Order: sequence, then structure tokens, then C-alpha cells
Amino acid sequence: MLNIGHIITTLTVVFFVIASYAILFNTFLPLSGVYALDVLAQDTHYKYFTLFIIPVGAYFVIANWVGWQYYQNS
Repeated sequence: MLNIGHIITTLTVVFFVIASYAILFNTFLPLSGVYALDVLAQDTHYKYFTLFIIPVGAYFVIANWVGWQYYQNS
């Protein structure tokens, strides 16, 4: 039976594979035929924005939560 840990790990691996293809491997491999991946592969600037918005957003949420905890406990 799957629990939330398995789902998070699977989604992390899928994100890592897609991000690796879009940023690193697309210069060595031909276009995949998947529209979303091909758009990311051909873009030269915004592909980094679309892939880095997730970890930056997670950092922002965590930093705000920690700040709120400091505020509540002071």
C-alpha cells in the first residue's frame, strides 16, 4: 500500500527527471515529441524560471512558517 512518503518520493524523482531533461540532456538528445518538453527544450531563458519556481516557492513557504513560529513563541 502506498503512503504519502512513497508519493512524495515518486513525484520528486519525476520532477528531477523532467528538469534534468529540460536543462541538461536536451542539448544532446533530439526533441521528444511531447509538446511541453519540446517547448522547455527550445526555450533559452524561461525554462529555468519554470523549473526553479518550485524549490524557491517551497523555500519561501518554509521560511515564512519558521518566521511565524518565532513570532508566536516570542
